[in-house]
Amino acid sequence: MSSSAEQMPEWPTAEHVPAEETARRQGVRPIASVDDLARPGLFESDDELDDFLADLHASRRATAA
Repeated sequence: MSSSAEQMPEWPTAEHVPAEETARRQGVRPIASVDDLARPGLFESDDELDDFLADLHASRRATAA
């Protein structure tokens, strides 16, 4: 019986592409400003945003406990 460590290929394999290279190939660039992340109109209403934030807060409290 072999262990899972024995079944793992040497790292990196010939098929492995580093994340930096994948990002370069896809034209991904670092953000220059937090404004680059803004998505106006992402939420249809203030109520929808409030519901999202309440759910996010609740999920963070649940995982922190």
